[in-house]
Amino acid sequence: MPLARSWGSDVPAVTYLETTVTDSDGATGTGFAWTPSIGAASVAAMLRHDVRAFALGRGVDPVALWEPLWRHLHEAGSSGVTTIAMAGLDLALWDLAGRRADRPLAALLGAPVAPSSPVYGSGVNLHVDLEALVEQARSWVDRGFPAVKIKVGSPDLARDLERVAAVREVVGDRPLMIDANQRWNLDRATAALDALAAFDPAWIEEPLRADDLAGHVALAARTPVPIACGENLGTRHRFAEFARSGAVRTLQPNQVRIGGITPLAAIDAVCAEAGVDVALHLLPELSAQVAPALRHPTPVEVVDGAELAHLGVLAGPSPVRVAGGRVLHEPHAGLGIAFA
Repeated sequence: MPLARSWGSDVPAVTYLETTVTDSDGATGTGFAWTPSIGAASVAAMLRHDVRAFALGRGVDPVALWEPLWRHLHEAGSSGVTTIAMAGLDLALWDLAGRRADRPLAALLGAPVAPSSPVYGSGVNLHVDLEALVEQARSWVDRGFPAVKIKVGSPDLARDLERVAAVREVVGDRPLMIDANQRWNLDRATAALDALAAFDPAWIEEPLRADDLAGHVALAARTPVPIACGENLGTRHRFAEFARSGAVRTLQPNQVRIGGITPLAAIDAVCAEAGVDVALHLLPELSAQVAPALRHPTPVEVVDGAELAHLGVLAGPSPVRVAGGRVLHEPHAGLGIAFA
């Protein structure tokens, strides 16, 4: 799916892999796997062969099926392609359950009636010029978004400082998050955050390589800027290690990369126990339905032009819509996502 606003020369499009399950009564559910750059062919192969072969003939309860499937597949890798493929099945099974019960996903997960969540404007925008960045930030403010996030990690720190200063001027006292997308090592992160702390960032996201737990612990001791990470962690075991380390204030599971909706409950529980916030990563059509059921509901990330409705690939209306700085739920059963 070509992006309405490119994420850079290396990511002009994202890939959704539609998955469908049919139960023995002929009822169906639709889910998807997702990848923003590479790996789609590998995920598709895992779905068509290993996931399908294991699932056929088994029960349709996603919670009961998830752990046995993960144990069956994890020898091929405990996360990555494995859990991304598992998400395709898990989401389809949750959709099936919702359609059978004629209830939306949020209700199945125990969310309150008529749930809604605040949103934050998120830009994959390190490659755009300063004028375009400022205009993007201004559009979020004009739409009533209560918080915003921009990218940092330029080769020249002075460029990052100029850009963060300009956006801070536009957004005023709204929370401003910054995201380095794993571009720094420990020393560069320390120097950058020493300078960027003047703009009071609400968090620095992925300052270091995503799986470098020791590095995050060391960085947390060097900077007062809260650290967020987790979009590239794949299992509840890794989330537990990061949550209990004391290094991060916010963990950000991506519901496809962790294997779907089912494992999120365990991740949410371990984060709550450790006093760490959970902020779901991307995929607002899904995140907005799940966020109200978390122990401490958090804002939903909305990336301009990346919503399914904007990509023009839905057969019907989106299950959610953004209005007045919040994401609202439309009437639907299950996930409410049908691809054209």
